[in-house]
Amino acid sequence: MRSAPPSILVFAGIISVQLGAGLAGRMFSQLGPAGVTGLRLWWAAVIMAVFGSRALAAAVRAMIAGRAWKDMAIAVAFGVVLGAMNFSIYQSFARIPLGVAVTIEFLGPLGVAVASSRRVLDLAWVILAAAGVLLLTRGGVPLAHGGGSLSGPVAGLSTEATGIAFGLIAATCWAAYILLSRSTGRRFTGSSGLVIAMIVAAVLVTGPSVAAAGHALLRPAAIAEGLAIGLLSSVVPYRLELEALRRVPAGIFGIWMSLEPAVAALVGLLMLGEALIARQWLAIALVIIACAGASRGSAEDGPAATLRGGGTGQGADSGMADADRQPVPPPPGG
Repeated sequence: MRSAPPSILVFAGIISVQLGAGLAGRMFSQLGPAGVTGLRLWWAAVIMAVFGSRALAAAVRAMIAGRAWKDMAIAVAFGVVLGAMNFSIYQSFARIPLGVAVTIEFLGPLGVAVASSRRVLDLAWVILAAAGVLLLTRGGVPLAHGGGSLSGPVAGLSTEATGIAFGLIAATCWAAYILLSRSTGRRFTGSSGLVIAMIVAAVLVTGPSVAAAGHALLRPAAIAEGLAIGLLSSVVPYRLELEALRRVPAGIFGIWMSLEPAVAALVGLLMLGEALIARQWLAIALVIIACAGASRGSAEDGPAATLRGGGTGQGADSGMADADRQPVPPPPGG
C-alpha cells in the first residue's frame, strides 16, 4: 500500500465505497434498505471494535474515572448522526439512482466548506451546485432499480420526491457528522471515538432493520453480503484514504474525492442498470466542479480534509470530503 501513488489509493477508496453501495442496492429487494443498513453498520462496528478494542477500553475507563460524561455525550451524538446518515442515504438510493442520491448528499460537505470560508468566490460554488441540483430534479427523477414496494412514497410525497428528501437529510447529517468529528477528535485519541460512535449507530438502526427484514437477516448469504458491504463501504476506504492523506495536501485530497458522484453514477449504471440522461450527467458535473472548487478554497483557508472513515487527516480538524476522519467513516453512498 505504501508504494502505491496517493491518487490510486483515493480512487480505489472511492470505487470500494461505491461497489459497496451497488452491492447494497442489489440486496434491497431481499431485505429492504433498512435491513441492509443494519447489516452494514453491525459488521462495521464489529470489525472496528475488534481492531480498536484496546483504544476503546482505555477511552471508556478514562471517561468513567474522570466522569467525562460530556465527552461520552459527544461520541453518542456522533453515533446518532452516523446512523441517521447511513439510514437516510440507503433510503434515498432505494428510490432514486445511486449517482443522483450521492450527488445530493455531497451538498452537506459542500455547505460546511463554504460556510467556513471567507471568500466571495465560494458563493459561485453554491450557485453552481444549486444549478446542478435543479437540473437533477427538473422534470422528475427516474426510479432506482430494485427498491420495490419496500421503498415507496412517504408522508404523501411521490417515490422520487421521497428519495430526494432522504438525500437532503443525508446531506444534512453529513454536515453535522463533519462538525461532530471535529469535537470527537479533540476528545478521543486514535479511533476510540469512532468505534463508540459506530456501535451507537449500529444499535440505533437495529429496530428499523429487524422490523424491515426480520429473520431474513439471519440467512448465511445475507450475513456474508453484509460483511462484504461493511468492508467495502467503511473499513477498506478508511485505510486507503488515511494512507493517502499522509502524503498529499488536504485540498488535493478533497478535489479527488469530489469525483465520487460520477463514480457512483457509473456503478449505478453497471451494477444496477440505472441509466441517466444527458441533463443529469451535466448536473452531476456541475456539483463535482462546485465541490472541487469549494474544497480547494477550504484547504487554502486551513482545514484538513475529512476521511471517509470519519476522522481528520494529519491531525487537523475536518473539512471538505463519503460518505460511510479522526478515523471516521463516510456516507454510504458513500
